[in-house]
Amino acid sequence: MRKLFALFLLFFISLHFSAANFPAADVHPYHVGSVEFKYDSKTQTFQISGKFFLDDLENALKQKFGKAVHFNDEKYRAQINSYLTEYCSEYLKLKTDNKFLKINYLGYEEDSEAVNIYLESEKTAIPKKVETAVSFLYNLFDDQMNIVHVIVGGHRRSERLNYPDRYLYQNF
Repeated sequence: MRKLFALFLLFFISLHFSAANFPAADVHPYHVGSVEFKYDSKTQTFQISGKFFLDDLENALKQKFGKAVHFNDEKYRAQINSYLTEYCSEYLKLKTDNKFLKINYLGYEEDSEAVNIYLESEKTAIPKKVETAVSFLYNLFDDQMNIVHVIVGGHRRSERLNYPDRYLYQNF
């Protein structure tokens, strides 16, 4: 757990460094992102958020859809939302108590050199078993690491998924 926390901390600290401090071809030497699935008992949905390096996500979308988009340019906002809706539906799945849940893309926001993505599941009763499939940026990097957090009833379970691993099973 300490190693996982250290990796997570390193990821967020690195987001505060300017890309100008690194060579242009290698802005960051590792590929890591995080996804959190948090069950909200009031809405009976999972509130889902992901955080990824901005340049990695731009490159993954370009590779997937064949057209470049730029998060820092407002003229691409509609296209990015369209791409992320489709990208998330393919690379992010959620199943509770052996039932797949529909996930709705809500939007994104830029955060320095990262992008936060927001989604919400359809309603479901508080689950006993949660299964996730997270393969964000696997279409771009064979060394991608995704840190996945599942929170139900105040209990947090976290795991690191290294490419090609994408499945996480948790009992609550």
